[in-house]
Amino acid sequence: MIRSILLTASLMASGTIFSQNLKTVSYQDGAQKLNGLVTSNAGKKLPGVLILPAWKGIDDEAKIAAAELEKQGYIAFVADIYGEGNIPMDGDSAAKTSGYYKKNYDAYQKRISLALEQLKKNGAISDKIAVIGYCFGGTGALESARGSLPVVGVVSIHGSIGKDQARKNGAISTKILVENPADDKGVTPEDYNNLVKEMNEGNADWQIITYAHSKHTFTDPKSPDYNELMAKRAWNHTLMFLKEILK
Repeated sequence: MIRSILLTASLMASGTIFSQNLKTVSYQDGAQKLNGLVTSNAGKKLPGVLILPAWKGIDDEAKIAAAELEKQGYIAFVADIYGEGNIPMDGDSAAKTSGYYKKNYDAYQKRISLALEQLKKNGAISDKIAVIGYCFGGTGALESARGSLPVVGVVSIHGSIGKDQARKNGAISTKILVENPADDKGVTPEDYNNLVKEMNEGNADWQIITYAHSKHTFTDPKSPDYNELMAKRAWNHTLMFLKEILK
């Protein structure tokens, strides 16, 4: 127990340190200003990873992931989906704002596309780009595949995997990894089965890894759901997947 508390405190402090090494990149969606973050290796010709943050916007988990991906030889860009002045301050506003983009998935896909362009402008090799996302960002990772955005693969980490069944399933050429916590109350058996059906009907290259004894935000050290062992396994699975498709 004490070890887990110390590790959590260490990771939280590391997030602050890592954020100092990330550069703010401002870009636009029409009149809306967006403020993403890019790693310090920007400008080099390297594979790139777009990070889609959770429902409250850019957080320490996204920043730490960016720093760790830089160590692995990737340019990482943390997307700003909501835009300046629209960052949720609490769970209720986060649910409302993220819910808008889940429903209006075309607007979500557009914001992801704009962030991908920034990642390319900062040196990422255009045919060696992947998307990873946490929670609401995990939904975005799947929307990147559904929208046929120009990425090689996506990783959905404890994302909301369901979609409106009125939407038709289409072909999916993007490789997909879904990291699913076994005890996530937000994912129903119907959601799971529909996703498998969608992937199969789209003839996708897909895999789902389910992590035992794990609740929704099991990878976030600041969350009461944090599962140190399963979070480490999930990250290793992410790195293995990225290495396979990008290097």
